[in-house]
Amino acid sequence: MTVIDLESYEDALATYDPVMGLEVHVELGTKTKMFCGCSTELKQDANSQTCPVCLGLPGALPVVNEVGVESAIKIGLALNCEIAEWCRFARKNYFYPDMPKNFQTSQYDEPIAFDGYLDVQLEDGEIFRVQIERAHMEEDTGKSTHVGGATGRIHGASHSLLDYNRAGIPLIEIVTKPIEGAGARAPEVAKAYVAELRELIKALGVSEARMEMGQMRCDVNLSLRPHGREEFGTRSETKNVNSLRSVERAARFEIQRHAAVLNSGGTIVQETRHFHEEDGSTTAGRIKDNAEDYRYFPEPDLVPVAPAREWVEELRKGLPELPRLRRARLKEEWGVSEHDMQSILNAGAVDLIVATTEAGAPSDQARKWWMGELARNANETGRSLDELGVTPAQVARVAELVLSGDLNDKLARQVLEGVLAGEGDPDTVVEKRGLKVVSDEGALSTAVDEAIAGNAAIADKIRGGKVAAAGALVGAVMKATRGQADAARVRELILEKLGVEG
Repeated sequence: MTVIDLESYEDALATYDPVMGLEVHVELGTKTKMFCGCSTELKQDANSQTCPVCLGLPGALPVVNEVGVESAIKIGLALNCEIAEWCRFARKNYFYPDMPKNFQTSQYDEPIAFDGYLDVQLEDGEIFRVQIERAHMEEDTGKSTHVGGATGRIHGASHSLLDYNRAGIPLIEIVTKPIEGAGARAPEVAKAYVAELRELIKALGVSEARMEMGQMRCDVNLSLRPHGREEFGTRSETKNVNSLRSVERAARFEIQRHAAVLNSGGTIVQETRHFHEEDGSTTAGRIKDNAEDYRYFPEPDLVPVAPAREWVEELRKGLPELPRLRRARLKEEWGVSEHDMQSILNAGAVDLIVATTEAGAPSDQARKWWMGELARNANETGRSLDELGVTPAQVARVAELVLSGDLNDKLARQVLEGVLAGEGDPDTVVEKRGLKVVSDEGALSTAVDEAIAGNAAIADKIRGGKVAAAGALVGAVMKATRGQADAARVRELILEKLGVEG
């Protein structure tokens, strides 16, 4: 199936209702793995963070990570879930080339959190409720690197390398109930849900949830059913989608692909699929197993988990302000439109702006610099705002220098450029580059006199009442002072010297 074989999106929705199920895996930010004391620190030498437990050696016994359980409860509470009074782990069996013990310790019929929901806001302000089936604890697999092929996948590779450092890192898998009724907006709902969930996870402090680093990834399950029919169609599962845009594209592509197969008289295969960033397409992976194929059975080496109700309520009281409510409050405090707030959210700038205001900058100035010059730099360099290397305190200092008159906007942009280049903090850059606004009245007066003398014809026009022509003289002064004059004060001096009312 290629892109040209797809049904048009409009025609697909004219015949079928999409039904989605989203499974989101979140790597927890614990210091040690889920069932052993090995470090979870990233970018260490391959296979250097392993032990008999996470390598599955005979006789090694696992122990549950308490912080992992606490994080799971926090996530469940924030998702309005019931928290189990008693739950246990299970072994999920099938061939894992990158899981040395050849089964995954997970939870099956007794998850720690279940029956919740998350309200998500779509771009036009509509609120869509996504029902949560469960959130359960499990462990990650190791990492396979396929060598010798053109695509980096196992097909065509000459050999594979296995790194077990990631094997055993704590995961929370959050599974929705079937998402129905979204219609043509199903891909948008999928993107909005994952975006809201990411913000929630970050607010809880249980994970950085950086999708580009695999700390949060989404499996997009999708099926179609003809209008008026109740039973679901056969689903496909697009695995490990790792960006918000890709979640939306994967759902849209699968709607079009399913419709094309069904309309041509074909049958949808229940299978996993790979998503391709370059064109937004998916390709077949493996036939998707059903639950019974995994031969789940209770994990004999781990005792059940029975969170005390007092502990659960204590964690509930400690939950932070939920992201959607926080955004609504900030939107009101900042006096911005829904569209502007969405842009700030999409840029990942909410927390940075808040931190900049906490460092002393007015909110409008904080928004101006993060969503203006700094967002431009991030786009040009392909980085996120928090990867730029400039801190909220530094941005607040730049805003302070502008408001005090020591810098104008042009000079402030040069200061930020210097900070981004690693030249030091804003005051250091100002000093090194000599960027302060020229505020000496004598120097400004001399520069204005020279501009008037060098542009007599323009000066005459101004004297004749064409005040707008003063802009040309202001430009001449700004050029002479390398942009370091206060343009407003320069204009006042020009009009004063020419005897014209402003």
